[in-house]
This record gives sequence, C-alpha cells and structure tokens, in this order.
Amino acid sequence: MSKFEVAQFPARSDNFAVLVHDPASGATAAIDAPEADPIIETLKARGWTLSHILVTHKHFDHIEGIPALQAAYECKVIGPEASAAETGMYDRTVKDGDTISWCGEEVAVYATPGHTLDHITYFFPENELVFAADLIFSLGCGRVIEGDHAMMWNSIKTIRALPDDTALYCGHEYTLANGKFALTVDGGNEALKKRVAEVEKLRAENKPTLPTTIAQEKATNPFLRADDPGLMQALGMAGADAAKVFAEIRTRKDRF
Repeated sequence: MSKFEVAQFPARSDNFAVLVHDPASGATAAIDAPEADPIIETLKARGWTLSHILVTHKHFDHIEGIPALQAAYECKVIGPEASAAETGMYDRTVKDGDTISWCGEEVAVYATPGHTLDHITYFFPENELVFAADLIFSLGCGRVIEGDHAMMWNSIKTIRALPDDTALYCGHEYTLANGKFALTVDGGNEALKKRVAEVEKLRAENKPTLPTTIAQEKATNPFLRADDPGLMQALGMAGADAAKVFAEIRTRKDRF
C-alpha cells in the first residue's frame, strides 16, 4: 500500500500527467511535464507544491511543460543523462543503476531504451509504483523509434521482472486501440478478452484505463508475452527467438 498519494489526469490530447505527493513532507514530484496548465491546476486544487520533475525521455510531449513549471515553482528537474545536452533542462542527470533518494525512499532508475535511446523508467519499490512512460502501455508498448526491436524487448523484460503487484503508470491513454490489435495476435487469451471488455466499458464511461499492474500486463499484453510458447505458436513462430517474435508483433502493430 503506497504511503504516497498519486494523482493521474489528462494532458494534451492523449497524454497522462502524474503527480506523486508525500503527505509527510509535502513534497510533490511530477512524472514528466506534458503540459503545464493541467499540472498547475491540479497542484492548486490539491494544495500541493511542486518540488521535483522526473523526466523519462526527451520527446516534446513529455517535457513541454518544464519551463512554465520551473517559472511557477522552485522545482528540481531530474532527467536522463543521455539527453541532457540535447534538452538543456535538467538540474541533475541519472542513468541505469542510479537511485534517487526521495521522501525516504530510494527510487531505482532503469535504462529502458528502444522508443528513444535516452528513455528511463522510475521504480518506487517500497510503494510499489513504476512509471514507464512510453516503454509499456496497457496492452501495448511504445513505437521503436531510435533503438531496435531487441533493445526494446530487453527493456520490456527489465520492467516485466518487477513484482506482480506493482502499479504501472504509462504516458498515454492508448489501451482501447491496443486491445483491438492485441486480439488479432492473441485472440485465444481469455484474460485478454476480459480485459478488453473492461476497457471498452471504462472508455464508454470516459474513465481512464490506467494504472494497470505488472501482473495484469503479463497476462494480457502481447508485447510482454513474446516468449510465451502459446503466443509463439499462434503467430506461427514456435521455437523462435523471443526478440524476433517481439519484432513481428511490433511490426504488425505498426501496420495495424
């Protein structure tokens, strides 16, 4: 059970903004900054003050709000070492294997390249929270833009190995579209069928489908199941290298 309060809310057209608040100290961290106004509005509504921004990667829809938030709050921006020179926005940089001491918790930093080469993921082990941005979406994963499929698969495996109960927060509300595709490659998966039905109901009610959990994604997300023998068989790739199976699934999604 998390001792932190987590606020998730829409930003831009389909991004999620996320705030993590520690009631004991009053500190509040934003995970990325897709858009300043919704973040500021939520902070004001809850009476919170922004102390940190944890950046996952350099894409504009994840960092656009940083300058305005820095102007409004004395917040410290922490971001991936690999894009520090390119963005020029970080007060501190982190890389794979680093930790951030935040409100009494050692937050683990994982390098998770593939979508971008600088992409990192933040894991709060004591509070069972992971912020994977555009690496993993519910029932999907990010496009492989700067890296390659093997790199992306290895990054996904890193996060898949986290404890099952970990709450997984993602950068976008893509679950319904992802579910429609997932059924084309893993249509015999009963857990997937149930999840898609739940997602359809949530979206019909204009409710978010996130956060999800590591356990739920392991059971339903084809991009986390590329080494599953049943899925390999369904794709006609029994016994194939899992990275190649992942590449096939991602390529099909790109064309879907």
